Amino acid sequence: MAEFESNSYDTAVEISKKIEADIALNPAKYRVLTGDRPTGRLHIGHYFGSLQNRVRLSKLGVPTMILIADYQVLTDHDAYQEISQNTKQLVIDYLAAGIEPGENVLIYPHSYVPEANQLMVPFLTLVSNAELSRNPTVKEEIQAAGLKSVNAGMYTYPVHQAVDILFCKGNVVPVGKDQLPHLEMTRLIARRFNEKFCKNGNPVFPEPHALLSKTPSIMGLDGTQKMSKSRGNAIMQSALKVPGVEIAWVCDVDSRARENAADYVFKETGVKPRMEKDLRKVLEDKELDGIISETPDHFHAYSAVIAMQAGKAVYVEKPCCFCPAEGQILMRVAKETG
Repeated sequence: MAEFESNSYDTAVEISKKIEADIALNPAKYRVLTGDRPTGRLHIGHYFGSLQNRVRLSKLGVPTMILIADYQVLTDHDAYQEISQNTKQLVIDYLAAGIEPGENVLIYPHSYVPEANQLMVPFLTLVSNAELSRNPTVKEEIQAAGLKSVNAGMYTYPVHQAVDILFCKGNVVPVGKDQLPHLEMTRLIARRFNEKFCKNGNPVFPEPHALLSKTPSIMGLDGTQKMSKSRGNAIMQSALKVPGVEIAWVCDVDSRARENAADYVFKETGVKPRMEKDLRKVLEDKELDGIISETPDHFHAYSAVIAMQAGKAVYVEKPCCFCPAEGQILMRVAKETG
């Protein structure tokens, strides 16, 4: 495709470098759209290829929209019953990586924002069947999935991605090398829309650029293909360990449920919380990195101030029962103290 050829990888690298130099100085000029399909836990290819950039950009103050593309799971996965659970796990992985939702950082699924899909029909009128079928990333994904019968949603997947990016006027997309053809399709659609419908010369949509990571392409464990859950060659992000971090969990240590919770947290995060009953003893421990108090009445304001002055990360929560979200809190403690 001529449009794809005109935007080579080398060109994308040069543009990315220019954006990188400017974005720290002028974060308000940029608006990031990024995201993932909820097909399972994230792997280190996601982390090094995109997540690190997302975290860094959001902390710079760049408005960051993080999409959970649940509708797009239907293009090549039959496990739609698992979408809800996978969405929860995806959010946990985001938070564990250091993404902090707030005024300028939004996380949302397709299915929660119907308006995010309304551009699909007009955008489809701006591309041809031939352009869709020639997309190299789509061809690779079809081959990798071993699909014998390819549904139309697979071919229109790049157009749906264009909708995702342009819906929120994204002008920067942190991606790996393999996603550049999709992004060039987005630029093509934005250009054609503006030329066709904006007769006054004021474009509606920006033409977004890629912000490439230092490791734009991560190979899988087999050494022959890019890392992917579906190809069985990935290392999950949740398998990464956080060494040298000691956290105390102030709770009822006689509770069997809490022991199971600690085992779960260790399995998911690599951090083994030390179960303690005595808050005073925990506050006096100079070697401790972080403290979690399970109930607010355990942790009055004076104790929290002492702990924070001692350089300890402090979290207070009152769960009705153990859930994976507690593992997510421990990961945040580990990240901030490790």
